[in-house]
Amino acid sequence: MKERLKTHVFDLPVQELRRGYLSDIYFWREKVTLEQHGLHPEVTMQVFQKRDAILCGIDEAIAVLRVASGRYRDYPRAFKLFDRLMELKKEGRHCYLHDRDKYLRVVSEKMNISSELESLWDDGFHDLRIEALHDGDAITPWETVMHITGDASLFAHLETIYLGILARRTKIASNVRKVVETAKGKIVLYFPARFDHWAVQGGDGYAAHIGGATGVSTDAQAEWWGARASGTVPHALIAAAKGSTVEAVRMFGETYPETNLVALVDFDNDCIGTSLECARALGSRLWGVRFDTSEMLVDKSIIPRMGTFRPTGVGPELVFMAREALDREGFQHVKIIVSGGFDAERISQFEAQKVPVDAYGVGSSLMQGSNDFTADIVRVNKKDLAKVGRRFITNPRMKKILT
Repeated sequence: MKERLKTHVFDLPVQELRRGYLSDIYFWREKVTLEQHGLHPEVTMQVFQKRDAILCGIDEAIAVLRVASGRYRDYPRAFKLFDRLMELKKEGRHCYLHDRDKYLRVVSEKMNISSELESLWDDGFHDLRIEALHDGDAITPWETVMHITGDASLFAHLETIYLGILARRTKIASNVRKVVETAKGKIVLYFPARFDHWAVQGGDGYAAHIGGATGVSTDAQAEWWGARASGTVPHALIAAAKGSTVEAVRMFGETYPETNLVALVDFDNDCIGTSLECARALGSRLWGVRFDTSEMLVDKSIIPRMGTFRPTGVGPELVFMAREALDREGFQHVKIIVSGGFDAERISQFEAQKVPVDAYGVGSSLMQGSNDFTADIVRVNKKDLAKVGRRFITNPRMKKILT
């Protein structure tokens, strides 16, 4: 049986979710309208998408439903408290750096308000029936990935949230899986952190893990499944070491003796020469070298052979030459990692030519595209009822969620 991530793994903004603060306003207004008119239809919400994809975000979506399905017992009081909570968050950000005493008072009041809001909330999750697939399942167009059945007013306000989660996580997982399959078993490192907002790292890193990435570059990306980040010596450290790659790598190795030592070798635009210098200086301690040459540059090792291939960036010829040079001097143990503009198509070209790469570092291409999800009510009070073009579709692969 597949294990699902526990709710506590996700750093969910519970009060904002319950209040509809992060939802499209019409979903919140739907919830309030139903409640004010005493309407509590039992509905089945059906969630699907329209691609061949790797599903991810289901466990997170279930966690949202778990903490934010329900209703307030006293709406006027809850609204007043929530507005004050938002004011306090702003005050806290404002005074954090220059008035610590005030900041601590703000934190205390926030905790008190959150506690009172909690006392006003009637949990509705246990009144729902949820069936869903698992993170990592391969899914097809129009396949139902989740059914939510219960009083519509309990969860109407959460549609924006769980659809957005599924869209983002599934896109990342699917993009990574395509690259992993193309790499034919070689290491794939997930490197997009610097190309996106820091706040998405936890979920994106988990999605990359579900997609099959071997490693991630930030601890936040690895947190959800209990791992740690991996990485190489950065260009900035080489510059700080007066431009000496060997010295930067040596210092890095002394500082982190338990870490696989990987030298970034394109600082001087001489990947082969710098790789050999590092290998000679560090011997068996050197685990690998990484080529990250800009697409605007031609590595100096390539210049004498130019004329029959594209010479810029990290190309197959550079890797073939580097592998030959390292092996010739007895450094067969040194692995070659390539990065900089790689995507599934480019990796496919490398693999077709049997380029001796040991690992691919892939960045912004893994965030491209979209993978939208849709949710529709398809049953009302146990009878089929849906907008034209939609119908109830069962899926025997889905499993019931214990509420």
